[in-house]
Amino acid sequence: MSVEISLVSELSFWRRLQVYFYFFLPWRELSRLWGVLQSLVLPVWLRGPLVRFYCWLFGANLKEALVSDPSQYTCIQDFFTRRLKPNARPLDPVHRIVSPADGTVVHFGRVTNSQLEQVKGVTYSLERFLGRSNNNWGLAKGYQEEVGIDDYQNMILEHPDVNSLFHITIYLAPGDYHRFHSPADWEVLHRRHFPGALATVNPWILSCVHNVFNLNERVVLSGRWSEGFFSMSPVGATNVGSIKVYFDTALYTNNPAENHVNGDFFDHIFLDHLGRGVELNKGDQYGEFNIGSTIVLVFEAPNSFVFNVSHGQKIRVGQSVGCFNPQHKCGVEREKGTQGSARAALNAYAF
Repeated sequence: MSVEISLVSELSFWRRLQVYFYFFLPWRELSRLWGVLQSLVLPVWLRGPLVRFYCWLFGANLKEALVSDPSQYTCIQDFFTRRLKPNARPLDPVHRIVSPADGTVVHFGRVTNSQLEQVKGVTYSLERFLGRSNNNWGLAKGYQEEVGIDDYQNMILEHPDVNSLFHITIYLAPGDYHRFHSPADWEVLHRRHFPGALATVNPWILSCVHNVFNLNERVVLSGRWSEGFFSMSPVGATNVGSIKVYFDTALYTNNPAENHVNGDFFDHIFLDHLGRGVELNKGDQYGEFNIGSTIVLVFEAPNSFVFNVSHGQKIRVGQSVGCFNPQHKCGVEREKGTQGSARAALNAYAF
């Protein structure tokens, strides 16, 4: 077995056997092979029938694609990463945080004890997911020694007295639109790439194995928004070895030369000569998957923040996921200006 896994204790013997067998298979190599196959140029006569079959099999809606003629896709990868027609995904004009992708809401909630939930009752470590900070991060926040696990989420918060950390996980199925967008107005300061494994993020595995998202290859993009800390992490999965972030030309995922077992990671800081990061507006398209996978948002918000989604809900890019004024039934919110400079925020986080 190429990765060490922690199974949920209540699993039956046969389910445990299934999970062990699954993780024994060389999914990174198989995913790279699939990437080669899906990029092969198809014969003209095969393009239309193959794309139409895929749409039928996975429920993909070709009518909303910018290129709606299936015979115009030269390879399967072109269809996976298809663009949509203008205004196919209108943005919620009221709420400040929206879905970054088409998919299914797997789980959401408040982060407690530095633990996230991948499904109900099955957790994974926030510290392992975002990556252990160096000591400068703790010192910048007033810690004189390495902080403990219980302090990790408070170390991230800019305003721990009035704010909390929240998270939401959205699963992209093979038939979903595969590009992802900015869920809010925010500034990306840092990227941490974990090569990782490529286990499936299908709910049956998520319910059987702890820390799946910490095992898998992922690209953790971190920065800040009007309320403080903000991160968005595309997570790789089986047959999804390729994660592309348009403004990060140095990013190379599913690299066979990288060690994906011992938790190695690669950092990159986005700061220009004026100390500014990459500014994204709500709805900006800035990356894509091949086939589909998962996006995890972890963000700081006032304690009054509430989600307005449900588990298992189908959601689209631009739809609201939560609000700041629950007493007004998620009514119009007052915008808050970003406080502090990008460099000051980066020093506070010191990734």
